[in-house]
Amino acid sequence: MSKPVKQYIPIGSDPLMEKFINCVMKQGKKSIARRIVADSFEIIKTRTKEPPAEVFSKALLNVTPLVEVRPKRIAGSVYQVPVEVNPKRQMALSIRWILDAARSRKGVPMAHKLALELLDASADQGSAVKKKQDVLKMAQANKAFAHLAKSA
Repeated sequence: MSKPVKQYIPIGSDPLMEKFINCVMKQGKKSIARRIVADSFEIIKTRTKEPPAEVFSKALLNVTPLVEVRPKRIAGSVYQVPVEVNPKRQMALSIRWILDAARSRKGVPMAHKLALELLDASADQGSAVKKKQDVLKMAQANKAFAHLAKSA
């Protein structure tokens, strides 16, 4: 029987921040991902009077989806059925949408793009918030199929 693997989280850091850094990371280069997040927090600090951690948590909260649509096949046709999103997936989706929106901005360094996207998301603007609203609209448009979710 093997020992359980102890996860290393630096002192003074919260697990959500570590998850975000891991999602920023590409090709296993965690030190670069940490530097990108730290630099974006410095940019946020210079742009606003709020602490960067608050801007970060507010941005994640604004992008977090409550419902999404899932395809369900019934009698040969596929229906988009709205379902509630469980909390773990909510966090994963919000992090993914913020990073995708930041990466889609062109012409500036990643730290700057990430800072701008976090500031936009904390102010209920930007591509990540638009993505959340699109998913919500899709779920509302398919509300008629909500009764199909119970049999899933």
